[in-house]
Amino acid sequence: MTNPEYYFSYKPVNIAPEIVAVIFLTIAVLTTIQVFKSRGPKWLLVLPVTAFCEAVGYAFRVVCIYWTTLGTFTATSLFLLLPPNALALTNYKTLGEVVRRSRVLLSDHQKPKVFWLKPRFLTWFFFTSDVFSFLLQGVGVGISTQDGKRDLAKYTVLGGLYVQLFFFAVFLVITMYVLVDRRFVVACGPRDVSPRQAKRRLFWVIIATTMLLYIRSIYRVAEFVGGYGSKIYGTEWLFYLFDT
Repeated sequence: MTNPEYYFSYKPVNIAPEIVAVIFLTIAVLTTIQVFKSRGPKWLLVLPVTAFCEAVGYAFRVVCIYWTTLGTFTATSLFLLLPPNALALTNYKTLGEVVRRSRVLLSDHQKPKVFWLKPRFLTWFFFTSDVFSFLLQGVGVGISTQDGKRDLAKYTVLGGLYVQLFFFAVFLVITMYVLVDRRFVVACGPRDVSPRQAKRRLFWVIIATTMLLYIRSIYRVAEFVGGYGSKIYGTEWLFYLFDT
């Protein structure tokens, strides 16, 4: 067993990770129930799976408070760094579905001709970029467990984060375009008074969640650029503020 400060650069506080783990586990259960109750598409199960992985990550963080090893620290890093990337997949798929269903209602001369507004491109292009970013970050965390390769691990994770930031920005631009383009419509839900309101509510959720993921990635970039022992890396409340 190793002193937690060797890996974290501080002694992790108790209670906080337990509370966060319970919150994420509760979210996982509630969203799973909601998906099946509403008979939503199965790809929405990405949301509870992500929440469950976050709960596991914070459970490992609790373990690290009492029993810190390379294995428990690596598990903590993997389960807290990687799963949030999957949340972006639900946004990509949602936007792709809006475009696909809207195109069905349009005549041939009304349909957008640009390649970046084709449903398959929207879903798979951003999905591929997210997987690539995910793999780079995962490989970086894996390399960090090897002696003398901390710098290589740092730049590999940073590469994944930079890829992620770039494609988040591209996705936000396309999302704003689809939002203001009246050719793309969203079906009314039970709480919507008009298709326009339904579209606005859905797209602000997509934009808000993507922006939160963007801010989180910026924090992670700053953390890795500063490196082990830096002010950002060694400040625990910043981790709970920007990563949780």
